[in-house]
Amino acid sequence: MEKEQKISALVPKQHILPLLFAFTFNMAVYMGARAIAGEWKHYHIEGPLDALIPLWTPSAAVYLGCYLFWALNYVLVARQGKRDVCRFFAADALSRAVCFIIYLVFPTTNTRPVIEPDGFWNRTMLLVYEIDAADNLFPSIHCLVSWFCYIGLRGRKEIPLWYRGASLVMAVLVCISTLTTKQHVVIDVFGGVFLAEICYRAAKRPLIWESYEKVLDFINRKIFTKGTVDAG
Repeated sequence: MEKEQKISALVPKQHILPLLFAFTFNMAVYMGARAIAGEWKHYHIEGPLDALIPLWTPSAAVYLGCYLFWALNYVLVARQGKRDVCRFFAADALSRAVCFIIYLVFPTTNTRPVIEPDGFWNRTMLLVYEIDAADNLFPSIHCLVSWFCYIGLRGRKEIPLWYRGASLVMAVLVCISTLTTKQHVVIDVFGGVFLAEICYRAAKRPLIWESYEKVLDFINRKIFTKGTVDAG
């Protein structure tokens, strides 16, 4: 009971499900697209600007460290009012559905540089390359999620201005890191940011966010009503 109270103090229990679904659906889209289209023909979409961007292996710290940024900001969004939560997480789910379609219809890849295993950051970068294949690139989910972390707090006066500004800076740094680690190309970055903005706007339509709300309410009733009955 004490553990449940601590969790409820962090995130309202009715809003825990959107957080869990966002994580699960993201992984399902990313791994599912790879499992299906991994052996299909992949397209190179590098442009002239990409050749001018240097590899900077220390930027792997931002590329990997952004997961903490994502977790914190998604929790902050989940603490908002129900309508805002439904709008945000409906947009999040919509964006992943679009990503999944694109990853299957137009799978992309890129050419990674040869890195010698010398020094901590070089080895870290090689580890990133080893665990993260060069696919599911356009649009960049790293950029997509990071931009969601910013727009989810954008204009929220209950969030300190300094933190909203820091979220914007962090989102931009993540976008840059995807380029300086050579994990993505420029069009992947713009694709991720653009998709986040479009889906966020689309989810403000009642048809979308209210549909998400109905599903959320249905599942929450099943979960919490069952829990009450069992406890009785």
